[in-house]
Amino acid sequence: MVGTRNLIVRSLALRHAIKNTVRPLLTNTNLHSRISKSSLFAATLASSSYSSHLSFHHSRSLSSASASPGLILVDSAEEFDKILSKVQDDSLHAIFYFTAVWCGPCRFISPIVGELSKKYPNVATYKIDIDQEAIQDTLSRLQITSVPTLHFFQNGKKTDELIGADVARLNHITEKLFKKD
Repeated sequence: MVGTRNLIVRSLALRHAIKNTVRPLLTNTNLHSRISKSSLFAATLASSSYSSHLSFHHSRSLSSASASPGLILVDSAEEFDKILSKVQDDSLHAIFYFTAVWCGPCRFISPIVGELSKKYPNVATYKIDIDQEAIQDTLSRLQITSVPTLHFFQNGKKTDELIGADVARLNHITEKLFKKD
């Protein structure tokens, strides 16, 4: 009983701290001027944000699990295998984006991958959350050991791979492979 009470008290204290310190920090349009260098949470937010203005009420999500328009979520090994077979059999262009909700670099690059799916509508972009239990065997088979990892397929064949949130290399690969004819 005492342990439960302490947990509730800590939870209320944390909720109060977040409400009174984090929310005003995030809704301020001048985010970088308000971030304390000693705040790990704030520094992580600043480094993983795609723009200098974030808000919980803004349409951009900090979660990498939600799909941007143009991204297709893959939820199981069977679904992944079916999609991969279709890409290979029909000689399609595709990007397989392996990500995780907890991954800062994934949150950074996710909106950029979403924009690429709009820029190249003839390239199917599939988003796979590596923390799904149903996909673990597939990840082992593909040797996905780091996130973000992107596999690029051109005409049904894997032509390139990107590990990490290297935006310049991501843009170079997509321009090289999928440049509009």
